[in-house]
Amino acid sequence: MNTIRTAMLLAAMTALFMGVGFLIGGTGGMMIAFLFAAGTNLFSYWNADKMVLSMNRAVEVDERNAPEYYAIVQAMAKQAGLPMPKTYLIDNPQPNAFATGRNPQNAAVAASTGLLQALTPEEVAAVMAHELAHVQHRDTLTMTIVATFAGAISMLGNFAFFFSGNRDNNPFGFVGVLAAMIVAPFAAMVVQMAVSRTREYEADRRGAKICGHPLWLASALDKIARGAERIRNPDAERNPATAHLFIINPLHGERMDSLFSTHPATENRIAALQAMARDMADSETPRQAPTPRQADEQRPSGPWGQAAQLEQPTEPAKPKSNPWGRNPTGPKGRWS
Repeated sequence: MNTIRTAMLLAAMTALFMGVGFLIGGTGGMMIAFLFAAGTNLFSYWNADKMVLSMNRAVEVDERNAPEYYAIVQAMAKQAGLPMPKTYLIDNPQPNAFATGRNPQNAAVAASTGLLQALTPEEVAAVMAHELAHVQHRDTLTMTIVATFAGAISMLGNFAFFFSGNRDNNPFGFVGVLAAMIVAPFAAMVVQMAVSRTREYEADRRGAKICGHPLWLASALDKIARGAERIRNPDAERNPATAHLFIINPLHGERMDSLFSTHPATENRIAALQAMARDMADSETPRQAPTPRQADEQRPSGPWGQAAQLEQPTEPAKPKSNPWGRNPTGPKGRWS
């Protein structure tokens, strides 16, 4: 089914690309756009993941330079029954993460330094489980191809102005140019939103099953969303076509659960995970875990309940200044 969906998406994006070419240069422009789309398809399949990682200046890490982070990814991949993906670190204070790759054998996961510093190891595990769910569902190929196509269509729309002078090649004149500049990028954006929004809920559900604790992921989403509101991501702002790849929209101020958001509202995702946790509690007896902190709470919370058991809340320990934000020798044993 995912293969059929990917093929249909490729056909739709190619048709949109050809339509932009026709608006700009008539039949000749459409044929050139078709050839360009075919090349984009091939390029996207083999190289789009590398391009996305490069756009975000991701650096590959391993058990030597990021032992705890790498061990968490390794444990979640084993839990999901997937090959160990390549593991990347993004030097960015905004907490966020994404996955990419054309198949599980050629997958990669990336987390920001801000995410590893802001989240507990359990929450990081839940986030990595979510990203591995995208890999398992083969969403990474579809979403990366959409990102490449959306960027190419937006670029073609921006270039439309320079081809508007030749009315012989442009059957719609200035109206066609306006459509290519405005409507085509908007259509590509809507496709991005539809692809991302329908897959996030399913990745949340599967990721919660992989890590075994829906409330770990709920707590992580809450913290990531709050961090994304406060901290800008310049790389994502320069490449908005890749926004739908991230677990939370990295573009500043994007919160609405509407047609114009690449992600469902975080509150809705958290509510779905809390409902899942209740269902799991009815069928078995898992250990108690708190819900994510509410909007009016100032102190951070984790997926376990120590803070709630203390009479006086204490300040969380400041993470150590290393590339992954934690002491690699401390909680590593949890993931080995």
